Amino acid sequence: MIALLIFAISFLTLLQFFVSYSRSLIVEAQQIELTEGTRTICGITGRTLAGDQFRRLVHLIGLCPNPGGESHKVRAIAAYFRMIEFIGIFLKWGMPSAIQWINAERGGCAYAAAVLLDRRIAANRMMTLGQWNSQI
Repeated sequence: MIALLIFAISFLTLLQFFVSYSRSLIVEAQQIELTEGTRTICGITGRTLAGDQFRRLVHLIGLCPNPGGESHKVRAIAAYFRMIEFIGIFLKWGMPSAIQWINAERGGCAYAAAVLLDRRIAANRMMTLGQWNSQI
């Protein structure tokens, strides 16, 4: 019984750190302005994104080669997005007022994914320019 209690407390503590880390990634991403090229590629018109665009953005990230070490950030934001959707299923029944918060969190995840895609596109452009310069 004590082992189960220790496991539950450890799991909840780990979950708290995971949520804090994911939220910090989202807040960090919201401070960054997307480039016009990424906005065009992704079809983004405004400053905010709908959570429905998240899966498409993650798919685009998967198509873009990863020159840096940011794949853990993509996985963390994707896991947080899935967790928010799972929690949203239950909160929609019990607390309909939480729908606005859920949509805001999903939109934040989508914007963070767009920022990570923007970084990958910029890094790949620089890598391509470096290859062109070395060939000349």
